[in-house]
Amino acid sequence: MITSSAEFGTDCAVDDYLTVDPMLLLQQWLPSPYTPPALMSLATSGRDGYPRVRHVLLSEADDTAVYFHTDSRSSKVAELAEHPRAAIALAWPGVGRQIVAHGDVRLAPDDELRDAYGKRTRYLQLLAWLNDDESVALSADERRRRWAEFDTSNPKLEQPSTWTGFAIDLTEITFWRGDPDGPSQRTRFRRDGDAWTSEVLPG
Repeated sequence: MITSSAEFGTDCAVDDYLTVDPMLLLQQWLPSPYTPPALMSLATSGRDGYPRVRHVLLSEADDTAVYFHTDSRSSKVAELAEHPRAAIALAWPGVGRQIVAHGDVRLAPDDELRDAYGKRTRYLQLLAWLNDDESVALSADERRRRWAEFDTSNPKLEQPSTWTGFAIDLTEITFWRGDPDGPSQRTRFRRDGDAWTSEVLPG
């Protein structure tokens, strides 16, 4: 894909699987800097009660949360406004690694929104301006013509008013590790106040 990466960072030592800070380990698994960002599955609760899942780009991760950005008019934004909880998944099939997690969702602060937009590729900055209902109704040729015209006439872009982002404050994280020479293993961390508890699960 031209907008995401599936590169893997580094793992912790085997002896640290149960004691490592899971948010630091999550950041360690992600290559740094996040350019291009990792592709992340995001699940929300639909208004009809069914879960909804799609892929978004993980913009960054810190000591408490992972961040993603989207159009404020999207269905996921409406769903999160009603049910501010979400689940995520990240996978690196080539090295046998996967993360699944969930947590509580809040709006990202304004400075983070500006910073995230500034780090987007030119293509994604343009997409934030031009991927709307009006554009969808046009023919493919007309969409490309308008894209090229907008690109040429706007050498420097600020974030559009529809650009928004969210932080998911994770409350549970499970790290899955494949092993070609033995059984796979899952290590689950659950937030307990300001601390984490951990346990090893069958793979």
